[in-house]
Amino acid sequence: MICCSGSPRPTCFFCSRFMAYTMVDLCWKLSICFLCYQVVSGRVKKEGHYVAAVYEHKSILSPNPTALVDRQSALELMGRNLDIYEEQVVAAARQGAQIIVFPEDGIHGFNFTRSSIYPYLDFVLHSRSMKWNPCREPYLFNDTEVLQRLSCMALKNKIFLVANLGTKQPCEYTDPHCPADGRYQFNTNVAFNDDGMLVATYRKRNLYFEYAFDTPPEPDYEIFDTPFAGKFGMFTCFDILFFEPAVNLIRQYNVKQVAYPTAWMNQLPLLSAVEFQQAFATAFKVNILAANIHHPTLGMTGSGIYTPVKSFIYHNMESYGGKLIVAEIPVITVDYENNLESNKRFRENLHHSYKTFTSTSLDDQVCFKEEETAGRASEKEKEQLPPLFYAEMMYDNFTLVPVWGWKGELQVCANTLCCYLNYRRAVLTDELYALGVFDGLHTVHGTYYVQACALVKCGGLSFSTCGQEVTDATALIDFQLWGNMSTPYIFPLLLTSGITLDFADEMGWKNNHYYISKNRTSSGLLTAALYGRWYEKD
Repeated sequence: MICCSGSPRPTCFFCSRFMAYTMVDLCWKLSICFLCYQVVSGRVKKEGHYVAAVYEHKSILSPNPTALVDRQSALELMGRNLDIYEEQVVAAARQGAQIIVFPEDGIHGFNFTRSSIYPYLDFVLHSRSMKWNPCREPYLFNDTEVLQRLSCMALKNKIFLVANLGTKQPCEYTDPHCPADGRYQFNTNVAFNDDGMLVATYRKRNLYFEYAFDTPPEPDYEIFDTPFAGKFGMFTCFDILFFEPAVNLIRQYNVKQVAYPTAWMNQLPLLSAVEFQQAFATAFKVNILAANIHHPTLGMTGSGIYTPVKSFIYHNMESYGGKLIVAEIPVITVDYENNLESNKRFRENLHHSYKTFTSTSLDDQVCFKEEETAGRASEKEKEQLPPLFYAEMMYDNFTLVPVWGWKGELQVCANTLCCYLNYRRAVLTDELYALGVFDGLHTVHGTYYVQACALVKCGGLSFSTCGQEVTDATALIDFQLWGNMSTPYIFPLLLTSGITLDFADEMGWKNNHYYISKNRTSSGLLTAALYGRWYEKD
C-alpha cells in the first residue's frame, strides 16, 4: 500500500499489475473451489438432464399382520421404516437427487386384513383443489403422522418425494360404492414437492390379492409438475400390466416421466421386475423410476432408473439390506424422441451393413416361412424339422420347438399367432433353448390376454424343463425374433445371465410383424421375447 501510494509511477504500475494477477489467481482458485463444491454436492447437471433416486427398501414387518393393534403401536412400527427413509432421503439429496421414489408397502408392510390394517392408515383428502403442506400445517387433519414425516423429509432436503402408504377416507351410505364399514381404504401413492407440499395422490386400481384395500370407483390419472423434468405420472405395481390407468395415463396426458412404487414378486422367464420395467420404458419411450421392496425370500427384489435405451438397476437375491440408486438421466422431450428415432435409423443401417446371421431381409424371411408352411418344404426338410412339444411357462400352456445346433430358422404357431426365429450361436454349449408361443387368456394370479413369442433357456436338457425359472446362462446368441402380433402393445424383453439387461439392436414393425434383433448378447442369454398385451380381450 505504501509502495503504491508513495513510489514513482513505474513501481506503482508494477504493483498494480501484481495485485491484478493476485486477484485473478484468487478468483480462479475460488471458482475452482466453488465448482468442486458443486460437484461434491451434486449440483452440476447436464443441460436437459435431472438426477433421480429410487430406494429398494427391506421393510420392517409386523410379526403378526392379522393381529389388531392400536394406532400408537402401528405408528411405532411405521416410524422405524420412516427412520430408514429419512436416512436415504438425506443420502440422495447429498448426491444431488431432485426426486426420490420409495416402494409399495414399504412403510406398513403387507398381508393385513381389512380390520388389522386400519390403525396403519393415514387420512388423506383425495382432492386436486385443496393445497396442503402437512409439515407446515400438521393441525389441519387427524391421523396424518406419516404424511407429516414424509412432507418434512421433502421440505428439509429440498427434494421431490414419492412414497406409498395406506390411506382412509370416510364415505356416506348414499354413495353406492361405499363399503359396509363406512370408509374407503386405499393403497395410495403420495407425491410431495421440494417445499413439502402434497402435490398428487394416486389410488391403486389393479389390486393384487390385497383384501385390505378398495378399488377406487374411477381410475386416477395423477400428474404432478416439476421444474427439472416437467410432468410426472404415477401408478403402482400390478397396474403396469393393464391399460387402465398406466397406458391411458401415458397416451392421454403425454406423460414421459413415471414414478413407480412396487412390491413385485419376480417370475421368470418373462416377468422379472427389472426385465418388465425396462420393457415398459422402451415400449412407451418413457423414463421410469421404479422402487421395489426387498424381501428375497419372497422373490421380491428388482428396482431401477430406466430410460428407453439405458438402465441403472439393482437385483439381488443374496443381500438382505436395502439399496439406494442415484442416476442422472435425460428429460424425455420431443427433441429427445426425435434423436432416438435418428439413432434407431442409424442402428438399422449399421445392422444391415454388418448382418452376421442371415443374408435375407425380414421381408424375404417372413415370405419364405409362410410359403414353406403352405407346402414348399421338401420331404427331407420336413423330416428334419424339430419336434413340437408343450410345456407350462408362466402358468400358461406354451407350444414350443427346440433350438438345436449352432444356427437355424424356426417357426411355431398357436391360435392366430406365429413366431419366427433366425439364430446363430458363437459357440455351441451344453444348454437347451426353445422357441415358444402363447396366444390366449392368462388366468392365474390375474386375468389378462397375452400374445407371446419367447426364446428361452430351459432349466435342463429335457423338454419338460423349458419354462422353468433359470438365472444363469453362457450361450451367446445372435438372433432375429418376430411374430404376426395382433396387438400394438408389445413389450420387448431381453434378459441375460445373472438377471442383467441387454438392449436390442433393432425393434419395430415391418410387414405387419413386430420384430426384435440382436447381434451377440452381452452375456449368456436367458430370455428374448415379444410380450404382447391384448387389452381389449382381457
